[in-house]
Amino acid sequence: MRRFLAVFAAALTLGTVAGSGPAGASTATPRSCPRGLLFCEDFERLPPGGPRTLKWGVDTRHGTLTVERSRRGNQVLHVHTVDNGRAFLRVDDVAAPGNRLYGRMRLRVDAFPTAPDWAHFTLVEATGAGSAEVVRPVGGQYAPTVPGTFWGIGADGGPTGDWTNWRESAPVTEDTWQCVEWRLDATDNRVAVWIDGVANPELTASTTEHGGNDVPFVLPTVDTVKIGWQLYQGGTTPGEFDLWIDDVALSGKRLGC
Repeated sequence: MRRFLAVFAAALTLGTVAGSGPAGASTATPRSCPRGLLFCEDFERLPPGGPRTLKWGVDTRHGTLTVERSRRGNQVLHVHTVDNGRAFLRVDDVAAPGNRLYGRMRLRVDAFPTAPDWAHFTLVEATGAGSAEVVRPVGGQYAPTVPGTFWGIGADGGPTGDWTNWRESAPVTEDTWQCVEWRLDATDNRVAVWIDGVANPELTASTTEHGGNDVPFVLPTVDTVKIGWQLYQGGTTPGEFDLWIDDVALSGKRLGC
C-alpha cells in the first residue's frame, strides 16, 4: 500500500495522468492546463450538464454543448448539432504576443458528412481586428469526386472569399480520439496544422499561397476563437452530428500532443 501511494504521488508530481488510447492501451498524457497559457479548459472542474462557466461563452443554432464523462473516465465536452446547425465554445479577449497563436484540442468525431456533395464543416474559427477574414484552420469537406471526406483549412468573409483547401493527403478519421494542433502566425499570414503531432505540409496557407481569390491573405489580429462544429449546407447525411472535445488550449507557443 505504501509503495502504491508513493508511486501515485510521484505521478502527480510529474503532472501525468493515466488515460486510455484508441485501442484501450494505457497511456500517459501531460497535465492539460499548465500555467502560462492564454486559455485552457479540460472540463474536469465543471459540473455535468449544460456548461456553467465564466471562462468561455456559447454560440449555438440547432445544437447543444454538454459536459459529460467519456469512455476514458474523464470529463469532456459533447458537441451535438442537427443538420446544418452549429455549436461552439467561444473564447473572447484572446491576445497572443505578436499575433502568433497556437491552439490544441483532443477530439473524437462520431461521423463526418457524406451528403450533400461538397458539404463543408468547421471545427475552429478565428476572427479579430484589422482583417475581415474569418479564418478556419481546422475544418474540412466531403468531396464526391474522390469520393471521401478530408481535412482542409479555409476562410470566409474577407477579400480571399469563401474557400476550403481540402487535401486528399489528410483524410478524416471517425470514432477515434485524435490530437489536433493549429498555428496562426501574422509574420507571413501563415496557417499550419498538425494531427497527432505530425505536420501535414499541404494543410497550410500564407499571404500568397491559399485557396481563395488571387489577392493577399491577411490574418486578423485574433481576439476571438470558436471551437466546436458547424456545417453550412442542409440536407445532410447523417442528419445529426456528435463529437467530443477535450484539453482545449491556446498559447503563444506550440503545446504539442
